[in-house]
Amino acid sequence: MGIPPFLLTMMDPLLQPLPTTLETERLLIRVPQAGDGLALHAAVCESLPELRQFLSALPWVANPSTPESAEARSRTSAANFLLRTHQYFHLFEKSTGQLLGGAGLLRTVWETPKTEVGYWIRSSAAGRGYAREAVLALVDYAFTQMQVVRVELIADEANLASRRVAERCLFELEGILRQDRRATDGSLRNTCVYARLRPAP
Repeated sequence: MGIPPFLLTMMDPLLQPLPTTLETERLLIRVPQAGDGLALHAAVCESLPELRQFLSALPWVANPSTPESAEARSRTSAANFLLRTHQYFHLFEKSTGQLLGGAGLLRTVWETPKTEVGYWIRSSAAGRGYAREAVLALVDYAFTQMQVVRVELIADEANLASRRVAERCLFELEGILRQDRRATDGSLRNTCVYARLRPAP
């Protein structure tokens, strides 16, 4: 018998039993682990021009990637999962075992509780619905495993691909924060705030 949802929301996050692996039709979604560095490095290097278009969402790609930095990032993500600071996952294609990108539940406020979903897909796998598949899986994970009441999705107004994922995953656009951030080139950026609320029982 599981723990009642109202008790989960009051538990110390460190004590919440969160699964480290989930699956969809095409994806194995699991917490990063030691040894993932080379695969992560290859995916990031392939995708740097696209990933660096919106650095506010992925500030870590501003720095050069090396196999060592990618390995350190994988191990840090695993540690952060245990600490419940964020729940980040690598996305693997079931049929090939290739690392396709990453997705996570970030900036969780356990007192509410609410969280934010973020994601990236390597360039060679873009446009095939993997981001939508991963986001839907993590939204369900957030509602059923973490017992959050709200999942946010934040996107630059100009990031049309990310905004399409939000819309296809049934997020509602709650507003656009005008001149909310300054990009690395000095320009002011607008931020779209999307959200989904936990369905009523």
